[in-house]
Amino acid sequence: MSEEKLLTIREVSLLLDISEKEVIDLAETQVLPAYKIGGVFLRFKRNQVEEFKKHSKPHAQKNKPHLKTNFQEKVADFFYFNDFYILSALIITIILVVIFRGF
Repeated sequence: MSEEKLLTIREVSLLLDISEKEVIDLAETQVLPAYKIGGVFLRFKRNQVEEFKKHSKPHAQKNKPHLKTNFQEKVADFFYFNDFYILSALIITIILVVIFRGF
């Protein structure tokens, strides 16, 4: 009887091209068959992972985010995420102008 090597979470994430957290979530929801070793470590059988990969390929591609954005969205995102720094730079500039002009 040959002993089959069980895969780790990292190996499965590389095989399925998803994050380790997604692998754990799939195992916890019992979508992907998993085995606990010592009650703690999750392990997976290669043939079950490959079977899952065959059946879930179209599903995995649907969840990929659509990353095409236009220039206006990029500018809006820039100001949204950097508003504090822009406002701080503006205030510092005004303070420096007031100090050096001697108002």
